[in-house]
Amino acid sequence: MQRKRNEQPLPRILIIGGGAGGLELATKLGRTLGKKGKAQVTLIDAHPTHIWKPLLHEVAAGTMDVNDDELDYLAQANACHFRFVLGRMSGLDRVAKQVKLAPMTNAAGEEVIPACSYPYDILVIAVGSVCNDFGVPGVAQNCIFLDTTEEAQQFHRRLLEAYMRAHAMGGAKQPGQLDVAIVGGGATGIELSAQLHQATRLLAAYGLDNVKPSDIKIHLIEAAPRLLPELPPRLSESTVKQLLALDVQLHLGERVVEARPDGVLTHTGKFIPATLKVWAAGVKAPDFLAQTDLETNRLNQVVVRQTLQTTRDDHIFAIGDCSACPWPERNTTVPPRAQSAHQQASTAYENILRLLAGKAPVDYRYRDYGSLVSLGKYSTVGNLMGNLLGSVMIEGVIARLVYLSLYKMHQYALFGPLRVGLIMIAHFFSQKLRPKIKLH
Repeated sequence: MQRKRNEQPLPRILIIGGGAGGLELATKLGRTLGKKGKAQVTLIDAHPTHIWKPLLHEVAAGTMDVNDDELDYLAQANACHFRFVLGRMSGLDRVAKQVKLAPMTNAAGEEVIPACSYPYDILVIAVGSVCNDFGVPGVAQNCIFLDTTEEAQQFHRRLLEAYMRAHAMGGAKQPGQLDVAIVGGGATGIELSAQLHQATRLLAAYGLDNVKPSDIKIHLIEAAPRLLPELPPRLSESTVKQLLALDVQLHLGERVVEARPDGVLTHTGKFIPATLKVWAAGVKAPDFLAQTDLETNRLNQVVVRQTLQTTRDDHIFAIGDCSACPWPERNTTVPPRAQSAHQQASTAYENILRLLAGKAPVDYRYRDYGSLVSLGKYSTVGNLMGNLLGSVMIEGVIARLVYLSLYKMHQYALFGPLRVGLIMIAHFFSQKLRPKIKLH
């Protein structure tokens, strides 16, 4: 239906990036402003589907089938009254209030969607983060990152190919033929190590028994003297014990200076042979952000005020990993975590409503609820933060339940309680029908 001539056009709210923060924000705005016809809400992402990024290590190991857990942006947009556009942000024209999108190509390199621009009245940048290789020689050419579903699936395919090759040969015949080197002793590296230990046992159970567990070495390499420096030392020590029990080879205080096709070299001269190499040693915001005229820091993050508005434009917000938001209580910036993106999406939602109503924005205050690291079915460790109890260290079953609840909170924000309940029931029964690991 066409709008009357004297009516003001709907405000155009453009959200770039459908990660934890961006998708939750688009869903909330769509359910309110979009549904009531008070704004045109559009989400743009470079991929057609969404998966919660903390789960990518399970996709890489094959202990999660992405087809069972991914969300179609178009379906979510249809259900929640916003629009979805497939595209990748490449630039910004603040004067014309337009976001530039790069051309999209298919697997054969053929252009599917030409370069274009999208106008906005309010812009939210939520493009997340990518792995930071720190300019280390050979990393870009020889290591796999775990930034996207496609990269996680690529790792899983290469793992299966190496496993099948060794099985056909009657076992591993060369040093490092099945070895995996994971660079980075943070949550991603630790969780992937544990999942790979589980995956190799499952592959043998499904008939690939020419390869023995002893044929595969999982190396976890960390430049710092201990794992998980952001957690209390006792939890770091507990994690080390768990990983050693899983036969994960730990290389602490070893900084990788070169990645080669057959392994990695550290600053002490140690060479660690490995056919598969994963780089999880740090993150940064996408490089194109540094080319915009927004203020950015050395990690390409967009610098924002306490209101999550950028320092140079009140009509542009940045949330999640790609934003450098002040954390006054610690005299630093808010850490790039899923809980940060979730909280910032709520504040950005409130401030967008206030901006449209001509009201002053409110400040965002980061609430640190602690950190949890999952070692798959083997254990979970972490600390919970609260006003009443301070910092409480938890391990085992309780920590595992809390860890799983984080994903359920994300699903609750997207689907609501009824659909989350149905998803849990469906997941329970589907687990009984499918293999415990993805075999193709």
